[in-house]
Amino acid sequence: MVVVVDPQLAGVAGNMIIGALIGLGAHPGKVVEVMEAAASYFGGVDVKVSDVKRAGIKATYVGVKKASIPHFKYPEFLEKIEAIDHPLIDDKMISFSRAVFHTIAQAEAKIHGKSLDDIHFHEVGASDAVADVFGAAFAYFSLGLDGERVYSLPVALGGGSTTSAHGRIPIPAPATLEILRGAPVRGGPARMELATPTGAALLVNMVDEFREFLPLTRIVEVGYGAGKMDPDFPNILRIIKGSKSLEEDKIVLFETNLDHLSGEIIGNLFDDLIGEGALDVTVTPILMKKNRPGHLLRVISRLEDQENILRRIFKETGTLGIRAFPQVHRTILEREKIPFKVNIRGEWTVNFKVASLDSEIISARIEYEDAKKISSKTGIPLREVIRIAEEQFKDWVDGEPD
Repeated sequence: MVVVVDPQLAGVAGNMIIGALIGLGAHPGKVVEVMEAAASYFGGVDVKVSDVKRAGIKATYVGVKKASIPHFKYPEFLEKIEAIDHPLIDDKMISFSRAVFHTIAQAEAKIHGKSLDDIHFHEVGASDAVADVFGAAFAYFSLGLDGERVYSLPVALGGGSTTSAHGRIPIPAPATLEILRGAPVRGGPARMELATPTGAALLVNMVDEFREFLPLTRIVEVGYGAGKMDPDFPNILRIIKGSKSLEEDKIVLFETNLDHLSGEIIGNLFDDLIGEGALDVTVTPILMKKNRPGHLLRVISRLEDQENILRRIFKETGTLGIRAFPQVHRTILEREKIPFKVNIRGEWTVNFKVASLDSEIISARIEYEDAKKISSKTGIPLREVIRIAEEQFKDWVDGEPD
């Protein structure tokens, strides 16, 4: 299962996250109970959950009315968070909430040039912010999303200016920008605050990875959380739950043009790069400038092996430059090695590399070294060994009971 948060049209706020999670099945009554219980330590709130429409789209709105705006220094604020006691609030929720507020505090400290101990929580330390963080935490954990891969699409920030405890400030707020440092963001589509510090801090603590587009998934369910305002665009946050039959991993792709190496050196390069951890190495004949014949070397690497492989390419080829395509997403089938007994002038135990999609075998190939060993021992051509072995494996699969 995968989860995708979609704040690319209307941004993100704490109550929008809660509304979307309720839309995915979090219990609204228990969410309200947790929000009001946590906020009671900070002056109290009144929470109402309702169905609304934003630009014609039905969504869940979580309205939070605060009773007061207390001012706490960060250490005192954390002490009050730790003191929260309620049957529905467990240690995981406390720890998660602390992390969210720590994210906010770090941003505020950097912006104002102060230490964490000297930071005062104003709006973000108010009872409604505490309610939002604990309500989102309860809904998140109650749905089991902490055990899933969570993605986020780019965040819409809004624009213009607004009034805060520090006076008139630009939108997005400085804290919001600091919290979302490194995440893909965009301005607009309205002159209003769309991404709040609390919403941004919840997002970065829930999300494993930001993406420009939806990852490959089969959509199972969508929850819609509404913002307070009803402008001329859908002021909603979507959270999408999907199933994933195909796995993805991140790789780095290196390539360089070679026009000065002999076939022997290029052949040896294969073994060297595989020894450094390369996942794949290919060499393609090409025609270079001034009609010089050459080769295109392409190497696929895991992220953790990229520096060693890069150094090896430079050292072995003497090339002056290498093109790198970092963090390419590669979709892969589920793969495993299966031991199998073949009968080719005797019985041999070999390994088959098997790839599956939705529990159906898509590809099954005998390991090259095993096939080569049988060919060497029996004198049967390698291509014939591979053909016989793979036919026997297919007969075995087709003969298995459902």
